[in-house]
Amino acid sequence: MAITIPHRGVPRPELIERMKGFRKGDADWRDGRTFSLVYHAGEEHEETLKAAYELFFSENFLNPMAFQSLKKMEAEVVRMTAAMVNGGPDVVGTMTSGGTESILLAVKTARDRARSKNKKLGKPNVVAPETIHPAFDKAAQYFGLEMRFSRLTPGYRADVKDLETLIDANTVLIAASAPQYPHGVIDPIGDIAELALRRGLPFHVDACVGGFVLPWIERLGHPLPRWDFRVKGVTSMSADVHKYGFTTKGASVVLYRDMSYLRHQFFVSTDFPGGIYASPTIAGTRPGGAIAAAWASLMTLGEEGFLDHARRALEATKIIADGIAAIPELELLVKPDATIVAWRARPETGLDTYVIADQLTDRDWLVDRQHHPACIHCTVTSNHLPHAADYVKDVAAAVDYVKAHPELESRGNAAMYGMMAKIPFRGVVKTSVLDVMEKMYGPNAAEGGGDPLASTDEDGVVMKLVKSYGSKALAVIDRAQALRDKLPWRPKRRAPVG
Repeated sequence: MAITIPHRGVPRPELIERMKGFRKGDADWRDGRTFSLVYHAGEEHEETLKAAYELFFSENFLNPMAFQSLKKMEAEVVRMTAAMVNGGPDVVGTMTSGGTESILLAVKTARDRARSKNKKLGKPNVVAPETIHPAFDKAAQYFGLEMRFSRLTPGYRADVKDLETLIDANTVLIAASAPQYPHGVIDPIGDIAELALRRGLPFHVDACVGGFVLPWIERLGHPLPRWDFRVKGVTSMSADVHKYGFTTKGASVVLYRDMSYLRHQFFVSTDFPGGIYASPTIAGTRPGGAIAAAWASLMTLGEEGFLDHARRALEATKIIADGIAAIPELELLVKPDATIVAWRARPETGLDTYVIADQLTDRDWLVDRQHHPACIHCTVTSNHLPHAADYVKDVAAAVDYVKAHPELESRGNAAMYGMMAKIPFRGVVKTSVLDVMEKMYGPNAAEGGGDPLASTDEDGVVMKLVKSYGSKALAVIDRAQALRDKLPWRPKRRAPVG
């Protein structure tokens, strides 16, 4: 059925009711049973953000001279963020639409800075641990760089010695995380910074998830390794206000130690007939509401509010982490540095982590599944504190149920995800995921309905493997993976981009 703009506009009451109906299948992130995606600081705070956003609902920050109010709020968000991560008076930066844009800009800036210093630079590359956010892969693909991934230590942190072996004359940036998203631990920022100084390279710390919670965790007396601008050698950072800064989506900050870096982020066109065009970020038009809401969030919460949210998030994290560790069949992948918990079924139990995840889904939890290794991921906020004990209780019940029903296998998109996570031929996986994306964004996308993974062509390679070989194929892959991981030199799991 063709979908066109209606001939006559839909009356507002009818329109709003129809849109409310669209949300019936969405995750209910306010109820504390959803991890990641939305960071909720309460109904009153949400209403404040709505009011702030609405005040600047139509303003366009394409021209900062036209909207001095937005320029002031952006500048103050940047300065408050810089102070929070111990940046000196020379630290500068901009707001962006999110962590991905902040990372894209940091990579683009490093590339252009290197080109300005070395006219003979070959294909530039970025060196980072394999747990670095995929936004770096995206930046490399967009901007013509190569990503080089170092191995991890047994504690899931960057292996600094391995990282150094990847650096060459075309390296333009080193990157690491505080904390890295998959397992919630902070990379050895101090050691990497020393390496960056010794090799004369910029060093970006991706604190998109941790930037607005780690400072308050430290203030609460929890010791952490130094991870921010206090570390000499850290030249840029990214921190998302729309995560633990509790603002509306569309707000992050990218910071640089001084203007000698930031100047390479700017884009200027002088020959356009429409006039001189200058842009500080990737976006041209920038919505004023996102900037206003971010400023309002920092101002209305204040230090006391952030400390309280961090304290409650830490308490919820401890309940979940301790509870998981107390279940004999489960284990934490690593003790969390902050507010991210990653756990799995102990390999020797023979239990399938994804089957346990299915049972949690049946108990109305929105479950984040990860791979390499297969595990469950929880980004814990203050909103989870009232529900943390229930989560542990449901995890224990799910484990008992799976033990009592050994015939269970991963189902639905969990089965597809589990299979794709383990297939060693990543090109096959990429093709299957692209097929899913084409369905999600194809000409019939507006029809909606169903699970896009479940609707994958049954003749596809992945589904053929699932249907034909099932658990036998997975067992063979698992054994091969275990043998590979014992080798002194392990092939990198993330293929270079470029």
